[in-house]
Amino acid sequence: MKSPLRIRLVLLLQILSLVLSVVPASASTLYSNGPVKGNVDGWAINFGFTVSDSFLLTSHSTVQGFDFAAWTLAGDEPRSVDWSLTSSANGGTVYESGTANLTTQYLFTNGYGFNVDEESVSGLNLPLTAGGYWLKLQNAVTQQGDPLYWDENSGSGCSSPGCPSLASENSLGTIPSESFNIMGTQAGSSPEPSSLMLVGSGIIGLTGLIRRRRLRD
Repeated sequence: MKSPLRIRLVLLLQILSLVLSVVPASASTLYSNGPVKGNVDGWAINFGFTVSDSFLLTSHSTVQGFDFAAWTLAGDEPRSVDWSLTSSANGGTVYESGTANLTTQYLFTNGYGFNVDEESVSGLNLPLTAGGYWLKLQNAVTQQGDPLYWDENSGSGCSSPGCPSLASENSLGTIPSESFNIMGTQAGSSPEPSSLMLVGSGIIGLTGLIRRRRLRD
């Protein structure tokens, strides 16, 4: 007959296998269109202007957020933006959309006197298959109601498959692409190390109990 400790060890190993299958990996960069430029140009994403940039996913992925570089007038602060992930520029199938609050990190003041910031959006949970998509931004809101501009970088210095991005503005058509990153996880990603350590420590501790019991027996 198996001892209670052996049964507990078997159960803990079964729990570990379940944890490995359901614990998500930490978000990583699924696609990047290159670093921020900040001194070339910026495209308005409010007051009726819409900008879309393409990106490629090389495998089944879950998009958890994105970030982009923006130009703001000194003293103003970005608040929110309407976003959507679509199958084509300014249209096509809409896979997900919403209004997101922006988390702002100041980077520098450019040669035109604008503050260049990194704007982050998180909390998404959108599974997508491998293929090409578009990130569309519009209806941005700032604290003082000023224009907000998406930083143009033309994909210079990008290294992701499929870059540089294509880009389109709703009133002009094709434009140079912008600086942004798509964040998330790919299918088959490993769980976070901290989760493995917690479960693994339980197994090690229980194994120690079994060994000590054998010595006493």
